[in-house]
Amino acid sequence: MKSVLIGSVGSSKQMLEAMIEVGFPISCVFSVDEQYSADISGYQPIHEIAEKNGIKFKKFRKINERENVELIQNIAPDYIFVIGLSQLVKKEIIDCAKVGVVGFHPTALPKMRGRAANVWQVLLGVHESKVSLFFIDEGIDSGDILGQEPYIIEDTDYAEDVSRKIGEAAAILSKRVLKQIMDGTIQPVEQNEEDATYLLRRGPEDGLIDWQQPCEKIHTLIRAVSHPYPGAFGMYDGEHQIIIWRAEVVGSNKYIGIPGQIAEIRDYSFDVVGVDGVIRVTDYKNVDNVILRVGHKLK
Repeated sequence: MKSVLIGSVGSSKQMLEAMIEVGFPISCVFSVDEQYSADISGYQPIHEIAEKNGIKFKKFRKINERENVELIQNIAPDYIFVIGLSQLVKKEIIDCAKVGVVGFHPTALPKMRGRAANVWQVLLGVHESKVSLFFIDEGIDSGDILGQEPYIIEDTDYAEDVSRKIGEAAAILSKRVLKQIMDGTIQPVEQNEEDATYLLRRGPEDGLIDWQQPCEKIHTLIRAVSHPYPGAFGMYDGEHQIIIWRAEVVGSNKYIGIPGQIAEIRDYSFDVVGVDGVIRVTDYKNVDNVILRVGHKLK
């Protein structure tokens, strides 16, 4: 049996490590080149793991470039694993797999197919979720499911906490599914289209904080798009970006001000007036290194 792994992030790393651990045959690892990784949240140079373990690898910018397609065609893999890749893989590559192309999704498919699933789950208050491995078809995360593994999202979890939990569940699931593929006991299950829901894309601009929202909702946004994502932010005096990585809601009514107005500044934190309390910012990036002053506003 021959296989190819294509990926660029934490879930790609987990799959490669699982393959190595269970002895799954890997013909080649395709890894996004470091010099093209600036816009990839949570990038992982999986070619480094391949190199350390004597596995053939190919770094790439665009997976659909001719040299990559021809290399995969020459390998003629039974399975192609496309794990953690934001690029769309064209049909010419998908057709190279004799058995199928395996994809990964961090939700309990068919629920929440689509984009930015980690972020959306926090924003929507999802507590019980599952990671899924499935056969990629021409739809959006709609192919037969090979397996799922549950994980829990707490109300206090930040994006990096959710990513860690997804990684732990993915490691368990990957090893189980890989073993089933090797011993021939894998039993794909068709998805129920009536239960399908779809998540639309989010961009960095969607991290802009609306200070008219309740404090808990603002805190949820901060948690959802914190590291490794671009972060929630406010515009100090309307023009200087302040990225907020971590914060807490303080039930204080001693400040009377306008939502978004800075109420108090300390050495390593500052308080912002909300509509129903105070948001204490405890970790942030002052992009333009402006001097923050009490009474000025984040818009």
